[in-house]
This record gives sequence, C-alpha cells and structure tokens, in this order.
Amino acid sequence: MRVITTISQMQKEVQLLKNENLSVGYVPTMGYLHEGHISLVRKAKEENDIVILSIFVNPLQFGPNEDLDAYPRDFERDSEIAKNEKVDFIFYPSVDEMYPSKPSVTLVVQKRVDVLCGSSRPGHFDGVATVLAKLFHVIQPNRAYFGMKDAQQVAVVDGLINDLHFPLELIPVETVREEDGLAKSSRNVRLTAKEREEASILYKSLTEAEKQIRSGERNIQVIISHMQSLIKQNSSGTVDYIEIYSYPELEKLEVLEGKIIIALAFKFSNARLIDNLVLTV
Repeated sequence: MRVITTISQMQKEVQLLKNENLSVGYVPTMGYLHEGHISLVRKAKEENDIVILSIFVNPLQFGPNEDLDAYPRDFERDSEIAKNEKVDFIFYPSVDEMYPSKPSVTLVVQKRVDVLCGSSRPGHFDGVATVLAKLFHVIQPNRAYFGMKDAQQVAVVDGLINDLHFPLELIPVETVREEDGLAKSSRNVRLTAKEREEASILYKSLTEAEKQIRSGERNIQVIISHMQSLIKQNSSGTVDYIEIYSYPELEKLEVLEGKIIIALAFKFSNARLIDNLVLTV
C-alpha cells in the first residue's frame, strides 16, 4: 500500500494505472474508518483491479456552528485498517494541497438538499459536491463507492455525476447493521446502555413501514404516524424527522409509487442517529 499526499503524484499514479488498463475503485472518506467504510473497500476490491481510498476532512462542508477541529482524526489507525484490507493507495492530501488559495469556483447543489438532514445544514452538500468534483478529476475512477446509510449524500452524488457527466459508475452499498438491525455508526458509542437497547426500534419502525406498504397501505401520513407511535412507545429520545420521498430525486410524492425512501433521524441524549430504507412500490 502506498500513501500519496500530493495531487500531482496521485495523477501520475492514476495515469500509470490507466496505461495498464487497470480498473480503479474509489472510496472517498474523511477518515476515522469504521465497518461501514470497510464494507465499501471490500466491495471495491471485488469489482476492480485497484482500490484507492482518500482521507480528507473537507472544511467546505462544515457549517459555522460545526466544529471542524473536533472532527476525529487518527491516520495511523486508518492506514493500518486500510493496509489490512489490502487497499492499494491512500490519497491523503492536506487542506493546503486541496485548497491552496480561496477557490475561484465552487459548486452549488440546487436539488435534493432541502429535505432530510440537508434542510438543517445549508451549504453542506455544496461543500461535498465541490470536493468530490475535485477528487473525481484527480483519481478518475471507474467506480466510486458510497454507503446507503447516508442516502441523501448518495442522491446528491448521483446528481453530480449525471449533471457534470463524470465517466464513472456510482455504486451504492447497503448499510452495515448490528444483529438487532441498528445501523452501524461511530456515534453509537455515545448511547447509554438503555438507549442502545432502545435504538433497535429505529430499524424496526422502517421495516414495519415497509410491511404496511407491501400490504397495500398508500397513505403516507398513516405510515409516518405508525412509525412515530412505535418509536415513541419504545424509546426515550425524540424524533427529529420521519419523511418519505421519491428516490433519488427526494421530491414530495402525491402518490406512493415507484422508487421511494423512508428516512428518519432520531435524537438520544448524546447522539443523533439516522437510518433509511429504499424500496420500489
């Protein structure tokens, strides 16, 4: 495994790979790797000759009330995990390398961002889209891998790739779950023992909603109300949102049909958890 820290060197390595006609799978991360990231790497290993993983904490996607400096970083640990998973290259640029001066061009995401978590993080996905556009140009992957746990991000990336005609395939990877269904997340360690036990109701509420739909229920408010009742009866936190939209467009539905997402966010005392299900009606 090689660690590359400059754009020019990464581009040279990518050109050599292209010259040998090797396929490149790309996993973009902000580091502090966990099992979700590992599942992306393993999928990329299955489908490509070479896997490139990037680690870059992108300042453009942090809002004024979000603490960029507090974001967890541990490159030694991350590189050990990547090495064990047989990643071929880690691209690990500094902020100065990625943004040597104030950008003269940034991207603004017009759709798919005013709902779910995006509604409370204005500008967040502009920062995500801008850095990914830069990274896609540098790494030129055949396929890029993103976890469906953050389904809104996947939807935004889908729009970015299609609108700007990036010659790569977006590969969404299913959410990695605990035995009781809870989506794996670094935030789960912030749950108390009681909250951890309660947290399984989040995924259960999603699967119950799917059962309702499969049984013929088409009233969105009825489905959401049922989920809210289930969660309220079985947990001590508060629901941030439960929403149902078309996917990946993330638009309101007049009729419950086609590909949809059922998404939720829930606040415990020291952790805010998100989860979702995407299904075709």
